[in-house]
Amino acid sequence: MQDYLQLYRSVGEHLQWDERLRMSRDQLAAFLNSCCTALYILRLEGQPVGLCEFDGIGAREVELKHFGLIPDVQGRGLGPYLLDRALREIWKGQPDRVWLHTDTSDHPKAKSVYARIGFKSYADIWEDFPD
Repeated sequence: MQDYLQLYRSVGEHLQWDERLRMSRDQLAAFLNSCCTALYILRLEGQPVGLCEFDGIGAREVELKHFGLIPDVQGRGLGPYLLDRALREIWKGQPDRVWLHTDTSDHPKAKSVYARIGFKSYADIWEDFPD
C-alpha cells in the first residue's frame, strides 16, 4: 500500500489528486484489494513511473479513475502505451462502457490522448469548488 501511495503522489501531486490520500488506511486497502478494482503499473528499469486505475470491474460500466505518469517520463509516448495496454485488458471483461472524466488540472495533452485512443466527449461541465 505504501508503494501505491508513493506512486500516486508522484504522479498526481501536481494534478491535485487527493482522493486516495483522504481515505483511511482500511478504506484504501479495501479498495485496492477489491475485485472491482484493476490497477496497472508502468515500470521502467524496475521503477514505477505510471499508473492506470479502474473501478467497476465486472460491472456494465467501468470508470478510469486515475491515469498518469511521473513528470520525469512524460513526453516519451509512454502514457498512450500504458493506457492502450490497460484498456485492452479491461475490454476483455466485456463492459458496456468504459468512461472517465477530466478536469482543468489534468495534463494539457490528456484530452487529445483520450481522443486518439477512442474516447469521445460526452459533456463539458463547469464546476466551481471552494478553495
